[in-house]
Amino acid sequence: MAGPETPELARAAEAGGADMIEIGFPFSDPLADGPVIRRAAERALAQGMRTAECLENLRAIREQVAVPLVPMTYASLLEAYGWERFATNAREAGAASLIVADLPVDAHPELRRVQLVAPTSTDERIALAAERTDGWLYLVTVAGTTGARAELSPALAPLVAAEEGAGALERFVAQLRAALA
Repeated sequence: MAGPETPELARAAEAGGADMIEIGFPFSDPLADGPVIRRAAERALAQGMRTAECLENLRAIREQVAVPLVPMTYASLLEAYGWERFATNAREAGAASLIVADLPVDAHPELRRVQLVAPTSTDERIALAAERTDGWLYLVTVAGTTGARAELSPALAPLVAAEEGAGALERFVAQLRAALA
């Protein structure tokens, strides 16, 4: 979650081998988040982390790490801040992409973002998400709130198979190779 300590934590994550870092932008009513993320959002909001402050935090993190940074937020923040303004400001602050947890794949198709798919997603929705995603698919493996689990969801293997069939991984690898060439 974005906060005063996040740049230091991002440096530690990168030093520990992180390939990318997701930066949560706090939201006052995170319906899909479990108790740990809810408490982190409450703490960040109490520290004054509103959208503009989170974007400045993202900029500070970008100055200290080289791995891709991906803000994760909710659609209502973008609605309040302005969709295009948020996308532009996030890119300028160093975001490689965005994750908007509650934004359906067919809403705001102009917004470049990582698409989410879940065990309840149909093959058609997975294919559409794979076509429109910004690099990779975020696999949501449980229905309900996020949080620690004792074991992996049995929905994970079929979801990975469906994602592979949709071709998002191959497109991501091709994009990565092109960027490195």
